[in-house]
Amino acid sequence: MKLLIIARPFAFHGGVERATAGLVAALVDHGHDVHLLSPRGQVPVKGVTLHTLPLPPLPAAARALAIAVNARIATTRGSWDVIQSHERTVRQDVYRAGEGCHRAYLASESHPRARGLYHRIVLALERRVFAGTPQIVAISDAGRREIDTLYRVPAERLTVVYNGVDLERFHPRNRATYRAAARAEAGVPTGAWTALFVGSGFERKGLATAIEAFAALADRESRLLVVGKGDTRPYRAVATRAGVDQRVVWLGARPDPERWYAAADLVVLPSRYEPFGNVHLEALASGLPVVTSTRAGGAEVIADGLNGAVVEPTDASAVAAALARFREGSIRDVADAARRSAEPFTYEAQVGAFARVYGRLSPARCDFP
Repeated sequence: MKLLIIARPFAFHGGVERATAGLVAALVDHGHDVHLLSPRGQVPVKGVTLHTLPLPPLPAAARALAIAVNARIATTRGSWDVIQSHERTVRQDVYRAGEGCHRAYLASESHPRARGLYHRIVLALERRVFAGTPQIVAISDAGRREIDTLYRVPAERLTVVYNGVDLERFHPRNRATYRAAARAEAGVPTGAWTALFVGSGFERKGLATAIEAFAALADRESRLLVVGKGDTRPYRAVATRAGVDQRVVWLGARPDPERWYAAADLVVLPSRYEPFGNVHLEALASGLPVVTSTRAGGAEVIADGLNGAVVEPTDASAVAAALARFREGSIRDVADAARRSAEPFTYEAQVGAFARVYGRLSPARCDFP
C-alpha cells in the first residue's frame, strides 16, 4: 500500500514524536510504501520517502492555517492509496486525533482563556476534520467518547487505535545499565526514593500538583526529577513555597528518557488533559508504576493499586497518598505488573489496527471542496 502520512517533524523525540516514529518504522517493516509529508526539520527515516511541506515562519494562527492549506496542495501532487494525517488538515482519508479535541482541551483549563484568532482557527479546522474525514482514529477510549460527544462522529467512522511502545528501548533491565550513572548525573543520593515527571506543557500535565504532592511526603530524602520543555520559573516558585526546591531536579528536554525511567522508582503525571501520553506506556514498559489522572487516556491501562493509581488531577493530597502507597510497597511485584501491562501495546498491534481502518475505506477517494 502506498501511504502518505502528514505529521510534524520528529527530529527530536518527545513522547508524540517517539510514537509517530515507531508507527512509521513499523509500517515500513510491514511492507508498506511509506511517504512522509512534514515541514522542514524532519531527519531521514530508513525506508521512507520524505516530502517537505512548505511552511514559512508565521505567527501561530497563520501557521495552523498554512499547514492545512499547503498540505491540501501537496497531496494533489501525487497518487496515494491512503492519506493519513496526524495534523489538523483538510484532505485525508484517515485522521489520527493524537492531540484529542482542542475544544475539550480549552474546556479543561482551570482559567478559561478568551478564544483569540489562533483558537478560532484551530476550532474551525477541527470541526471540518471531524465532519469530513472518512475515518477518524482516537488513541484512547476516552478520546473516542470525547469526539463522539462533542462532534457526533458516527461509530462506523470512529475507531480506537492505541499507540505502541518500544518494548526493547524501555525495559526494566535498564535499571542495571543506567540507574547509577543517571542518578549521579542528577545528584540523587544512592538510596533516595525518586519520583519522575516527564512531559512538556507543564500546566496541562499537572506539574504544580505533582510538586505539591511530592512536598507532602514524609520522606525528606526523596527526590523529584522533572524532564520536559517549558518555562520552569512558576514551578520553581511552587517548589520553593513548598520547601522542596533543593529536592526537585530540573533536567530539561532530554533525548534519553530511558535513562531517567531507570533512575526513578515511580512516574507521576496528574494531567488536566491528556488524550494518551506515551509516557504511560514507556514508564510501564520500564517497570515503573504510574500515578496518573482521571482526565488522562493513559488511565485506561492503569489497574489502581497494581501498576499505578488514578486520581483527580487537582487533588494534591490524593496524589501524595498514591505516591506514599507505592513508596512503601514491593518494588519487584509492582515492576513485574507494570511491565506485563505494557507488553500488549506493540507497534505490530498498532499497524494491524490501522490496517483494519484502511480496509474500511471505500475505493472512491474522498475529496473536499
